[in-house]
Amino acid sequence: MMDLKCDYATIDVVSVLGTQQNVTQHVQKYPIDQSGVRRSYQSRNLKQHDVQLFDATVEETIEELHADGEDAVSLDEHTFNIALEENEYVFVDFFANWCSHCRDLAPTWETLAEVMYQAAENRVEDQPDVHKYSDEDYNEALKVELPVLVGKVDCVDHHDFCLDQAIRAYPTLKFFVDGEEKGVYNGHRTVVEFTHFIAEMEKEHKGHKHADLKTEEIKEIATDRTVQTKEHEDYARALSATRHQHQPSWAEEQHPGCQISGFLLVDRAPGNFHIQAQSRGHDLAAHMTNVSHIINHLSFGKPFSNYFIKKGLQNTPAGFLETTRPFDGNVYVTHKEHEAHHHYLKVITTEFDPESGTQKKYDKKEGFYKPLDKNRAYQILQSSQLSLYRADIVPEAKFTYDLSPIAVSYEKTSRAWYDYFTSLMAIIGGTFTVVGMLESGIHTISSKKR
Repeated sequence: MMDLKCDYATIDVVSVLGTQQNVTQHVQKYPIDQSGVRRSYQSRNLKQHDVQLFDATVEETIEELHADGEDAVSLDEHTFNIALEENEYVFVDFFANWCSHCRDLAPTWETLAEVMYQAAENRVEDQPDVHKYSDEDYNEALKVELPVLVGKVDCVDHHDFCLDQAIRAYPTLKFFVDGEEKGVYNGHRTVVEFTHFIAEMEKEHKGHKHADLKTEEIKEIATDRTVQTKEHEDYARALSATRHQHQPSWAEEQHPGCQISGFLLVDRAPGNFHIQAQSRGHDLAAHMTNVSHIINHLSFGKPFSNYFIKKGLQNTPAGFLETTRPFDGNVYVTHKEHEAHHHYLKVITTEFDPESGTQKKYDKKEGFYKPLDKNRAYQILQSSQLSLYRADIVPEAKFTYDLSPIAVSYEKTSRAWYDYFTSLMAIIGGTFTVVGMLESGIHTISSKKR
């Protein structure tokens, strides 16, 4: 996949028998960068059901949290740039108002913003001359002491701005340090986990031994704010135990790709398999989903070894190997939104004899050697077309296959030397007979003329 993150790339197999399975966990996925270079590590096939999508300990509704004002700052393109200039750390939720996951996250995100302002208030109250501050001075002091500005951008109202930010799924949580993006948060979406993430980001930026780390205090405030009961404590402890599994990537490229390799088990019936963008924790933006792809190799049946390709295909016609893998090396790029390539495959079962000189197989039950079974491969007749999607449907790269009712069998036969000798003698004998008949006829005609 040329423009789809491994986090979102999934493979589903569907057959006419009603079988449907998600086989993402059975394939290997390797992230590739903008230049198409594969990363040196294998991508973990994320089991996304183990990521907490919102903080269950936040029991207030978003309306109740907004009763005393909104602490998560609503941003547009202009105010977003100002926020990056005026704040060392900015944490932004890019969301869509129709997204169910975004609505679930909203109370958690607002609570996180309240925690940040509470931490700022605590630091301001500890200042010796705070009683002399005017309201304006106090608000300015809060801005200075604010550990992280927590913001949000509605991508429905600011569609073009979210396009510029390469937002492909909702919600997308981006962290900025000194005006530069440092990555997308993919861990547990709880207030406590957010604060641990923020604290680690500050330590990475300033160093672990920095004298004044503003974010250390917010972890305690977040715990006091959300962990109220024994059940809440057990809940937070369970999430912290898996925190190391969800480390975000800080240097993510704007257009990462994904190399997918492996094999699928399909029914011997018509069906399809498709590569699509899915996420349990996000609602994907259909207009930003690009499933352009390169097919390095696609075939049915057991893969051929290099030795078999050299020796085992002696009993097949020239060009047979290419008919079993017609997609190899093909590039399918979509240049417009809401498009994807669909591929149609007619799969033809083909049998051919083993290579010459192969030893026979001994049958213990029968007590004698039997010839080896024929080799089997699958030739593919393929066609592809560009399909259009509705604006609300996420495109997918689809491969529809159908098994041909007709099978092909190749047999290579040769003649023994004595068969050749017998045929040669027959030709010579026949020639002698014909010549004799011609001579006899000519002689008869000549005798009559005399």
